[in-house]
Amino acid sequence: MEDSGARVAAVQQLMAAKAKSGKSFSDIGAETGLTNVYVAQLLRRQAQLKPDTAAELRAAIPALTDDLVELMMQPPFRSYNPDMVHEPAIYRLNEAIMHFGESIKAIINEDFGDGIMSAIDFYCTVDKVKGADGKDRAVITFDGKYLPHTEQKSANMMSKLARNAP
Repeated sequence: MEDSGARVAAVQQLMAAKAKSGKSFSDIGAETGLTNVYVAQLLRRQAQLKPDTAAELRAAIPALTDDLVELMMQPPFRSYNPDMVHEPAIYRLNEAIMHFGESIKAIINEDFGDGIMSAIDFYCTVDKVKGADGKDRAVITFDGKYLPHTEQKSANMMSKLARNAP
């Protein structure tokens, strides 16, 4: 597990490299073929940089050192600071999910059946658009694979089958 102090220092270095590039998360995403949110996740050590993407990221953020790229390719310790919930933007996102969550679940169940949206096979973007009134609007897209709940028949439980095998 990554030491929290080392993680904070790495994130500071990654964000400094981004700042030196003068590019936004969306700019870097466009150059690398990644979503803007995934770029932010990479630079905050919340996602793992894949070897096939490393060259594009290095080209987009020239200040990334070999050590930082190597660190980014290691599986991160995905977590969050519970104090972040008090930050107003994060608080409002949580509030929106809690307020609309029951209705979203009902629609998922109605359209797909008994299941959930994956947060592993998941894409997320944040886009800025003009509303009908001409004011800026934030559009957050959650694009997750649908995962149906399964009926748990003991005959299908692989670990049980393996224990009972001759």
